[in-house]
Amino acid sequence: MVVQMIDIHDKPIIYREALAIGEIELRLKTLDLIRANRIEKGDPLQIAKIAGIQGAKQTSTLMPLCHPLPLESVQIETKLLKQGIRVSAKVLATSKTGVEMEALTAVSAALLSIWDVTKKYEKDDDGQYPHTMIGNIKVQHKVKRTIDVTSKS
Repeated sequence: MVVQMIDIHDKPIIYREALAIGEIELRLKTLDLIRANRIEKGDPLQIAKIAGIQGAKQTSTLMPLCHPLPLESVQIETKLLKQGIRVSAKVLATSKTGVEMEALTAVSAALLSIWDVTKKYEKDDDGQYPHTMIGNIKVQHKVKRTIDVTSKS
């Protein structure tokens, strides 16, 4: 079997949208520090938004068979939960191929950045992370819609 990028040259350019979500579980004391704005590296929720946007833009570099896409919008939302943080990423493009991988990469990068900035508070006495876990990453919703090229805005 040959490994190859899928040929999309004959596909039409259409509107693409994907919404991905994921979560990170954190210790309650870490969540309290986030709420009190006392994380040494800065606000994990804001850092996650930047990391998510950057992750979406880097998808084709990280995933060797993904096409580089001209992303038109990347929106990252974060929400503090009872035992962690939920991240959602909505990615929009007018393209020949979908943006699900960009949304998933955005969520993953955002969650990893939260782990990075909170790891100091998540370690146990042995330097392990028994409470920290990233999971439930999935594509929540996707849209593909043809574009009416005859109408003028």
